[in-house]
Amino acid sequence: MANSLLTIDMITREAARVLANNLVLARTVNRQYDSSFAKNGAKIGSTLRVRLPDRALVTNGATLQVQDEAQQYTTVTASTQKHIGLAFSQAERTMSLDDYSKNIIEPRVSQLAASVDADLATVYKYIGQSVGTPGTTPATSLVLLQGQQKLNEMAAPMGDRSAIVNPAANASLVEGMKGFFHPGGTISKQFKTGNMGTGVLGYDDISMSQSIASHTTGSRTAGATVTTTVSTQGQNTLALTTNGATDTIKAGDVFTVAGVYAVNPQTRVSTGSLFQFVALADATAAGSAVTVTVQAMYDATHALANIDAFPTATSAVTWLGAASTAFPQNLIHHKDAITLVTADLELPDGVDSAQRIVHDGISIAVVKDFDIVNYRTICRLDVLYGFALLRPELAVRLWG
Repeated sequence: MANSLLTIDMITREAARVLANNLVLARTVNRQYDSSFAKNGAKIGSTLRVRLPDRALVTNGATLQVQDEAQQYTTVTASTQKHIGLAFSQAERTMSLDDYSKNIIEPRVSQLAASVDADLATVYKYIGQSVGTPGTTPATSLVLLQGQQKLNEMAAPMGDRSAIVNPAANASLVEGMKGFFHPGGTISKQFKTGNMGTGVLGYDDISMSQSIASHTTGSRTAGATVTTTVSTQGQNTLALTTNGATDTIKAGDVFTVAGVYAVNPQTRVSTGSLFQFVALADATAAGSAVTVTVQAMYDATHALANIDAFPTATSAVTWLGAASTAFPQNLIHHKDAITLVTADLELPDGVDSAQRIVHDGISIAVVKDFDIVNYRTICRLDVLYGFALLRPELAVRLWG
């Protein structure tokens, strides 16, 4: 019996299923804001303002001290539209859906999924907390436990924690931890798939992704110091004196300042670890002077405290990783650290057919028309999405 002609709704459903199944990092982040975007057809640039959790100081004694709310917000913008194009003849349209999916949809949509994951992986540039040794592929349970330590010190909820690592780190971790006392099911899965699996060392999921980003550090050299003492709550710039007259600092470079320690956001007590600053924008020194944009700084007297004391002039700055070198940036995070939204794209008029579907929270639009010049049916599959780092304290970079 001849196969029925493939219809747009069949292609749309299958494409959405394949896309959702091939996403790795995107499966482990917060997706709750999808429904806040226009359902009648969003456009590039649609923006949502997300309110962050309120924080306040605890007061001693019986006398009431009312505190004004120190509300924080961040924005999530659906700013990236990506698509893949398909073209098929009338004969190809008579293929079974399974054959068409295997030969056409799966190879192309898997590349689309990898591209979305790769974009999402660049969120590392806004994360300062780091574990691992730059230039050394993670290979022991220690680095994973140190990632847990960072999340614990930042009062991250115990559940919904994930680690997403590149193929090299995945291979080294599986090999390095193969002798541990794991549940039989975990060992079996590791042996069969070559992946770490679920429920390991307190992580709900440890997955491998080929889309993990690498970070190339700036030319900054050792010997930098703080130029001017910080004294203003919420200041987000730090003046440095570099060791090189034209040193460059790249967005995503991590550094510590002597005497400035991270604090637990609930107790505001020092964690005993130096606070890891991250440069949020590129900067180039001019005559050894440079101003670096960083996360807003609040000392332990403030409700939004993230450091125990402000950086002071002449304090030594230490960069993480060698200069001008590329390092893989594996990610450890709680689900609520990062958000990804996919918006319902506006469907065009004047075409053969157009359809939109949401599968596992992923919205995909498919538009089909006839190419009269080449006598074939053409089809495009589009996604519109955006992402943001909502709570940097709930994420950690695992350097490789």
